[in-house]
Amino acid sequence: MKQSYSRRRFMQQSALGGAGLCGLAGVLQSRTAPAQTSSDASRPSVAWGLQIGDVRSDRAIVWSRTDRAARLFVEWSLDERFRRSHVVRGPYALDATDYTARLDLAGLPAGEDIFVRVSFEGTDQSATRSEPLVGRFHSAPERRRDIRFLWSGDTAGQGWGIDLGFGGMKIYEAMRRTAPDFFLHSGDTIYADGPLLPEVTDAAGNVIWRNAHLDAVPEKLKVAETLHEFRRAHLYNRYDRNVRAFSAEVPQIWQWDDHEVTNNWSVSKVLDPARYTEKSVRALAARGSRAFLEYAPMRWYSQEEAERVYRHIPYGPDLDLFVLDMRSYRAGNGCNVETEPGAATTFLGRAQLDWLKRSLARSRATWKVIAADMPLGLIVGDGTDPVTNCAVAENSANGDGPVLGREFEIAQLLSFIRRECIRGVVWITADVHYCAAHHYDPSRAQFTDFDPFWEFVAGPLHAGTFGPGTLDNTFGPQVVFESAPAPGQSNLPPSAGLQFFGQVDIDGQSRGLRVSLKDIDGRELFRQELPAPSH
Repeated sequence: MKQSYSRRRFMQQSALGGAGLCGLAGVLQSRTAPAQTSSDASRPSVAWGLQIGDVRSDRAIVWSRTDRAARLFVEWSLDERFRRSHVVRGPYALDATDYTARLDLAGLPAGEDIFVRVSFEGTDQSATRSEPLVGRFHSAPERRRDIRFLWSGDTAGQGWGIDLGFGGMKIYEAMRRTAPDFFLHSGDTIYADGPLLPEVTDAAGNVIWRNAHLDAVPEKLKVAETLHEFRRAHLYNRYDRNVRAFSAEVPQIWQWDDHEVTNNWSVSKVLDPARYTEKSVRALAARGSRAFLEYAPMRWYSQEEAERVYRHIPYGPDLDLFVLDMRSYRAGNGCNVETEPGAATTFLGRAQLDWLKRSLARSRATWKVIAADMPLGLIVGDGTDPVTNCAVAENSANGDGPVLGREFEIAQLLSFIRRECIRGVVWITADVHYCAAHHYDPSRAQFTDFDPFWEFVAGPLHAGTFGPGTLDNTFGPQVVFESAPAPGQSNLPPSAGLQFFGQVDIDGQSRGLRVSLKDIDGRELFRQELPAPSH
């Protein structure tokens, strides 16, 4: 893989180069807890770092946040010391966006190391500038080369926030050390419905976890209901130094799932009056969506559909990434046993499903990776219907047997892939809070009109660990590997070590793909090699 400089060398040189070097302030800001000292209180703050996202061969999103009305400026260069650079004036960060701002940095050369320096200029008469933040990333290649990317999901869930004694969200540091081209956050980027306690105790009353920064973000002591509270749930994660250091070096691709709003939400969700004063899940979804879009380092789709999350990210001749949205277009969660497709069986929705079919058919990449926010064959429940007493489904799986309910859309897609002879399709996902490798095969299935494929599950990043789940035999899945808590254990803290991420490596010469499932310290637990498909 062509890399002009290693990330480690870049960060070390920036830190050691003295106050005159541009990188020093950004490195110090990215690795220390957010703070604004009295001596620099007149300057816009950049305490929450920067993010880079949705990188293509010629452009990338650069995101940051300040603490007051100010204009974003982004300087970029191919030189780590910024001796030859380009300065781009970005938009204002105002209270209307919670002082977040992003710039779609265009005109970049393909396949290069890009260094960025971010600052804010205040709207005061003296136009005071913030300290600079420094980041770096690779622009997507146009020619074939080695590619590495990571994925996982679920951050700050089940009451496990930032424990400084544990080292914070340290899986982000383990991921940073792998030096990936980008990271896919598979959803549950926050837990808006997951309040934090200052301390968590075990059954004997011993303190086993201390959540830091609740003095700075007291909104995390309750469920998020107002737009302000949703924004603070996102901001809380950026108080973690591992998250800030990671996002300054690793471009991200975000998708969303349920906890950006509330657990297992759909339009039929009835909010618990003991936890929520807000009665409308649609109102929660509107506020949660707005906060997600403000804090996600993603390129907003268009004026026509500004809230669209599903999208295609091309990354060189060997990889097309298709990011799905299994949350926004679904019908209300129900029993999921309809025998004919209809309004009640909607999961991806017609527009998204048609887009995915067209995009897969047009793709000429060696590998078509479908990033789903939920697994296909694992049964994920949402309680029991109080009227019919049936099990309510949260995803498409509904138990052994023929295609029913939301499975109609999945069956239609899998049949299309087979009919159009689309090769090199791999599914990746998170959601279920343990890691696994599933192989789907029509010889084991109730529905057989599809080609065999793999689904890899990773997560959580920093949340409670659960599982394993039960597979639905409709599409013939088989567990090849899984790592989950022992029977009878659930909601294990990050300190138990069962936090996981996935790593995908594509060889630039053989075009083969390798998937590794790794733990909180970056140790490989499982590996699957897939040869380049023949066309």
